[in-house]
Amino acid sequence: MKALIIGNGGREHALAWKIKQSPLVKKVFVAPGNGGTDLDERIENIDIAVNDINKLVLFAKKEKIDLTIIGPEVPLSEGIVDIFIENKLKVFGPRKLAAQLESSKDFAKSFMERHKIPTAKYKTFTNIKDAHRYIKEEGAPIVIKADGLAAGKGVVVAMTVQEALLAVDSMLEDNLFGDAGARVVIEEFLTGEEVSFIVICDGKSILPLESSQDHKRLLDSDLGPNTGGMGAYSPAPIITPELHRKIMSEVIEPTTEGMKKDGIEFTGFLYAGLMIDKNNDIKTLEFNCRMGDPETQPILFRLKSDLFEILLAAANRNISNYKAEWDQGSAITVVIAAENYPNQPKINDEIFNHNHNNNNNDNCFIFHAGTVLKNNKIYSAGGRVLGVTAKGNSLKNAQEHVYNLVKNISFKGMQYRTDIAQKALKKSSERS
Repeated sequence: MKALIIGNGGREHALAWKIKQSPLVKKVFVAPGNGGTDLDERIENIDIAVNDINKLVLFAKKEKIDLTIIGPEVPLSEGIVDIFIENKLKVFGPRKLAAQLESSKDFAKSFMERHKIPTAKYKTFTNIKDAHRYIKEEGAPIVIKADGLAAGKGVVVAMTVQEALLAVDSMLEDNLFGDAGARVVIEEFLTGEEVSFIVICDGKSILPLESSQDHKRLLDSDLGPNTGGMGAYSPAPIITPELHRKIMSEVIEPTTEGMKKDGIEFTGFLYAGLMIDKNNDIKTLEFNCRMGDPETQPILFRLKSDLFEILLAAANRNISNYKAEWDQGSAITVVIAAENYPNQPKINDEIFNHNHNNNNNDNCFIFHAGTVLKNNKIYSAGGRVLGVTAKGNSLKNAQEHVYNLVKNISFKGMQYRTDIAQKALKKSSERS
């Protein structure tokens, strides 16, 4: 069978890497892919942009693609799944109406309110004066979110009223995020620990994936600006079996049932970003309608089951009999970013020792994100450049492996966090 993966980030490299392992799959295409997928003999990059839906449809028809998997959020928000289905092409992902859970914060918040899914108190504004008045009434800390898609950068956790007012001005007045920031959602500030909980939905049944935790801030100790993600690990020790059941019953199941009640069937990956407080109470921070990046990398690195078989079954609305098998150890991904990320990242620097993947070590892998292959050399081509991933029989063991690998990689101005998973390790040692 043939698979097509749409996207060019670390998530898509990880999906391609996992799907090519399936005995069912003879060929994997990635559109447009990156330098890492270009290096792999069993993966073929296709020079079609993620939002060039007509060209993607024509390619899928011509190549007789058996399953297309949508990686990023933008084509989902533009209705790529609807168009593939109209063209009788098998595709895994949510339709445009369902993808609003991610493409509009206001839609998601009103949905959660309507279906009694726990979330932070909020209000939505298009008027600057009204937004300012609300911020002054509520005080700080407070959270300002661009309503639409902003590549993971449309959230400001304002610790002062002045910072919150400036964030609103930058979105509503200065048009910082374009149409995505034409409306802002202002939320109460929540405390606790963030976790990523991702499931596969086929419209009727739910298959949970293993838990993970992401590190959003650029710098160690969760300092610096928000990014698309600087690293992740799986599993998240905070997610006990009891908490897992609670997340399913309070968040995931009410979401899929709520979509049905609203006349919208949800198929695809459903990602809930959650805040867990000291009493194990849950609040939903956000929904994504795709796998997270970089969470995909450590999650798939631990998956023992055939991902292609599962996603094909989900596209056929038939995952009720599937159960995923997992490596019992831990996996960690450390993102190596370009100089000046997350602002205007510097690109086109040659990367050295990027291809450790030829060493046939099953315990580590370098997933490419913002890279390009030119004249048999790999160069940086985006903000987040590599996702260095390793697993071990413990979180500590995985951390040692991953940072040993990171030390061997170099390019001008590269930056990365040195404390991925450290908070979880500290908590584990405090408990023992």
